[in-house]
Amino acid sequence: MQRRRILQGAAVAATAALLPASVRAGAAPTAVTDYPQAQWFPASPANRTSANRPSDHPVDRIVIHVAQQAFTETVGIFEGPAQRVSAHYVVRSGDGFVAQCVRERDIAWHAGNWDYNTRSIGIEHEGWVDQPSYFTPTMYERSARLTADICDRYGLPKDRAHIIGHDEVPGSDHTDPGAHWDWGRYIRLVNLASGVR
Repeated sequence: MQRRRILQGAAVAATAALLPASVRAGAAPTAVTDYPQAQWFPASPANRTSANRPSDHPVDRIVIHVAQQAFTETVGIFEGPAQRVSAHYVVRSGDGFVAQCVRERDIAWHAGNWDYNTRSIGIEHEGWVDQPSYFTPTMYERSARLTADICDRYGLPKDRAHIIGHDEVPGSDHTDPGAHWDWGRYIRLVNLASGVR
């Protein structure tokens, strides 16, 4: 177990060092983020819709995703205009690092359903649905803090009706976050994290 933690720590350090220069250059101080613990890694304007939420569109849920990619690749996809996809946040597996890629007032293109995009915050998680080793305790805890903070700011109940998986979005053909995502644990952590940053 100790060896695995050491290897995970080394992998996290290596991942940070491997961020493309364009992604590292895109990171900005936390002052520009909606969530103070996040760093700014802006998605391409081609991958989001400018808005003035919650005035234009009420925010009434959070959609949980698993990227089917590593953290660096996910941020890179959002940064480039080719894929026409983004999420508000990306959470790294090993250390729970949170990147914000789209401002919460704007509409990220994450749910595959325009109505859900307009009224939700999308949180991607590094990893693959069939590899539960990516769902580390640190990732769950940091993601839960982020989700609790969003719920507190928008007055959302911290329950499964308001915190949903991508696979629960009507019309979605995605399976994430998948059978290995521990919803009981996650919702419990979200409720414990209220007011904790």
